[in-house]
Amino acid sequence: MNFRMMTVAGVALALAGCTTTTAISRNAVESRWLGQPAGGFFAQFGPPLSDVESGSSTVYNWKGGYKTRKVPAQYETGKDGKRGKRISSARTEYLSCSVQLTVSSDYVIRSIRLLGDHKRADGPSWCEEFLGGAKQEKAATPAS
Repeated sequence: MNFRMMTVAGVALALAGCTTTTAISRNAVESRWLGQPAGGFFAQFGPPLSDVESGSSTVYNWKGGYKTRKVPAQYETGKDGKRGKRISSARTEYLSCSVQLTVSSDYVIRSIRLLGDHKRADGPSWCEEFLGGAKQEKAATPAS
C-alpha cells in the first residue's frame, strides 16, 4: 500500500513538473496576449482575414504589421578602424506577421500561434517586436 502511494505521488510530481516547464517557454506575443480580450487585439491591429467556428471557440486568421526595412551592407573592420572587405550586401526586407488566434466563447484569447514571422539572430522576431511590444519594452527600460 505504501509503495502505491509513493508511486502515485511520484507520477503527480512528474506531471506537475511538465506543466510548469511549458508555461515558461512563451514568446513575447503569447505573454502579451494570452488571456486578453480579442477585441483589444483587433482594435489595436485591425480585423482578422477569416474566422472559423470550432465547437465553443472561434479560430481567427490575422495578418498585418507590414513594414519595409533597409538593411545596410556590412563590412569587416580593418586596420586602424578602416572599413575592410564586404561581408554582406545591402538589402531590403519586406516584413509582415501572420497569427492564428483561438478565442473562447467569452471572446478571450486562449491560444495564439505564429504562422509567418521573420526571425533575427540578434533580437526579437518581427512578430514579437510588433505584436508583443518587445521594442516598446526595450525602449521603456532605463539605460545603465
